[in-house]
Amino acid sequence: MKSQHQVVLSIGSNQGNRLENIESCIALIHQEVGTVIKVSKLYETPAWGFESDAFYNCALLLHTTSSAQKILNQVLKVEKQLGRIRLNQEGYQSRIIDVDVIVFDDEIIETEKLNIPHPLMQNRNFVLLPMQDLKLEWKHPVFQKSISELITLSPDDSVCKVVQDLKCPLSEIPLEKYNYIAFEGNIGAGKTTLVHKFADDFNAKTVLERFADNPFLPKFYKDQNRYAFPLEMSFLADRYQQLSDDLAQFDLFKDFIVADYHIFKSLIFAKITLQEDEYRLYRNLFDIIYKEMPKPDLYIYLYQNTERLLQNIKKRGRSYEQNIQADYLDKINNGYLEYIKSQTDLNVLIIDVSDRDFVKKQEDYLFVLSEIQKKLG
Repeated sequence: MKSQHQVVLSIGSNQGNRLENIESCIALIHQEVGTVIKVSKLYETPAWGFESDAFYNCALLLHTTSSAQKILNQVLKVEKQLGRIRLNQEGYQSRIIDVDVIVFDDEIIETEKLNIPHPLMQNRNFVLLPMQDLKLEWKHPVFQKSISELITLSPDDSVCKVVQDLKCPLSEIPLEKYNYIAFEGNIGAGKTTLVHKFADDFNAKTVLERFADNPFLPKFYKDQNRYAFPLEMSFLADRYQQLSDDLAQFDLFKDFIVADYHIFKSLIFAKITLQEDEYRLYRNLFDIIYKEMPKPDLYIYLYQNTERLLQNIKKRGRSYEQNIQADYLDKINNGYLEYIKSQTDLNVLIIDVSDRDFVKKQEDYLFVLSEIQKKLG
């Protein structure tokens, strides 16, 4: 299931440097509104509904967790940043930039300020042709027609010609180098949330840890000494089984896979929770298993300081986590960092997200992507 909304925006400009206006608009939307996943070709089209200079038009696909109304408010701010002044005049006017919300998932929205799908999209080739470039599996929820069907039925006979390709912001991150990326982090670091968003944006298959189903976990938080060994053994067995099963479904040379854990996390937690003799036995079993497991092409550790982790744990409200102590989280962080340093055969990227909120703030999510981009070189 997708964790984000899929939104189509239509962008137009017929004043000033039209190409620069369009490119600046795409960049601002990516930075401030949501992640721009796809961008159409750039089209030149005659003014629609009034006499004026020709427009440059394009469409883009956006991923975001925001509501449709919030997206509208955000794109109006983008227009204003780029110099658009909306006048209270009847009819159409020339404009330096124009952004319309065309599609919001498969929803039909009718409010005073917002109508989705855009009520005139089926009559406008400068909307339909760029949308066709996005190659969406989408049908108009009112007419039950695909984009190609709407183009065939469109009454618009104006000529829209392709000017050039436009660059998509995500194309600057050359992830084709890698097939398997693992995100890790301490309890409450937000790794699973990030993996869902990352997988949506880069069309990746996910491998997610099933920790919530472990029957020993609530018991462990109540009595660590008694339940540490069965907990860590059950985690190790489950992670090994799950990774073996899930990764076997994929082609590690063709599929793009993103995981929210790597099996060596078992060793980190076991070293903290187990007695010395228990740990020696555990380590022997772990070493046998670890040799058989495929290693990720890139291992990303999301570091958060303990204060922030405790805030996140409290916010997500899992009852069995509420008594986790700060010194336990400190030990886990230190265990990860020490073990990572010793792994000469693991391609590691550590990202400090202590002061970042990559769920609510687009700029913080883009910071994570930029750190990955730097690592890729």
